[in-house]
Amino acid sequence: MTTESLARYRTEWFAGPTMARRDILAGMVGTFALIPEVIAFSFVAGIDPEVGLFASFIIGIVIAIAGGRPAMISGAAGSVALVAAALVHAHGLQYLLAATILAGAFQIVFGLLKLDVLMRFVSRSVRTGFVNALAILIFSAQVPQMLDVTWHTYAMIAGGLAIIYLLPLITTAIPSPLICIVVLTAIAIAFPMPIATVGDLGRLPSSLPAFALPGVPATLDMLAIVAPYALAMAAVGLLESMMTAQVVDDLTATTSSKARECTGLGLANMAAGLFGGIAGCGMIGQTVGNVRYGGTGRLSTLVAGVFLLVVMVPLRPWVAQVPVAALVAIMIMVSISTFSWESLRDLTRHPKVSGVVMLATVVVTVATHDLSRGVLVGVLLSGVFFAFKVTRMMDVAVDHDPVTDTRIYTVTGQVFFASADIFTDRFVTDDSARRARIDLTAAHLWDVTAVGALDDVVAKMRRHGMTVDLVGLNEASAILVDRHAPLARG
Repeated sequence: MTTESLARYRTEWFAGPTMARRDILAGMVGTFALIPEVIAFSFVAGIDPEVGLFASFIIGIVIAIAGGRPAMISGAAGSVALVAAALVHAHGLQYLLAATILAGAFQIVFGLLKLDVLMRFVSRSVRTGFVNALAILIFSAQVPQMLDVTWHTYAMIAGGLAIIYLLPLITTAIPSPLICIVVLTAIAIAFPMPIATVGDLGRLPSSLPAFALPGVPATLDMLAIVAPYALAMAAVGLLESMMTAQVVDDLTATTSSKARECTGLGLANMAAGLFGGIAGCGMIGQTVGNVRYGGTGRLSTLVAGVFLLVVMVPLRPWVAQVPVAALVAIMIMVSISTFSWESLRDLTRHPKVSGVVMLATVVVTVATHDLSRGVLVGVLLSGVFFAFKVTRMMDVAVDHDPVTDTRIYTVTGQVFFASADIFTDRFVTDDSARRARIDLTAAHLWDVTAVGALDDVVAKMRRHGMTVDLVGLNEASAILVDRHAPLARG
């Protein structure tokens, strides 16, 4: 680590007393936002809630130290739980723990290979759709907590939202969501009423996590079972973490090391598996909330993990009495602040294809409750639209020089697999002219499909007795032609 990077790392931990205080308070609020989602996704994965809570504690601590994105909160939730569910159902928890460790190893390899560069293929429209879909899913996840309940729950939610939105008008010294939790819990204890509490969501851990190797046979058969699930968990986890890191980059106008985030998440997941926890990933709702509450450094991530341990064991009786309504109010606020309201206005201002990509990402994600599928559809649509756009930018102008009886083809734009057929159709290979000159000065040949099309055109012209000259090939295109289109060069 260079002196400059070491200094930056230190600043990410401590940028002054004021920032440290904000990080600590934001991390404490983030802990309470973690609990209901981790418990909910634990049920989705078919595991005991304490498995997800243990994992979130371990992941939070490790990622704070080794991650590449300060202020990012990671835990045992998201699409990883959906992948894990099938493995747990078929083979049990111990196989899941083995898959978690292997998934972490895959992620470390992905980070070392710098595969984070694949994020460059995720357009802004896809990221916006990802954020909007997540906001909708966060809100929809709160709906079950608001059905078949007494009026007391609605009153508590309304009171919580009032505290969250109105208190900052008076003071921002303490995050309003934390005040919301304290006040509503005090009211629920002082005035017992028929409302759900955190204790009703599932059994909270009563002891600290312990180191243990998964109880599975060390055989190739076991590896064959867990490897596909581990690879899927690794890919899905990295996708959500990279998207979350990019969102925080945009929110804070800063940059982060995506490759380091890959390796950091891998180390965190391996540690989680060794301490009896499920694999996790970046949690965008809690991360955005952390940033909104004032968390900007690694300390907020560490506090979220450490405070989760404090909440899980010593303060367990008190935490069990926290009204679910308080958590619902916080998550409603997070969903509202997460949604990109400007994107609705941009639907009429930006190109239609951008709107289609964004909406497709939202629809698929909400319909499947799987962020990875939504992003995949968005990326594929972006690629298709880009290919069509680039195809329209390719043109072949045709002219004739009667003095030398030469047909002149001037190619401009990008020639690749999507535009190769259009490129070929622009040439008259049985022309009556004696010579043909193909000018590629303003063009670029990108792949073997493009040079193959050029080779076919030249071959057909020569079979009809024409003399063909190629001019203007740039260096990269010339290398491809030399290797894959011998007729064109000959």
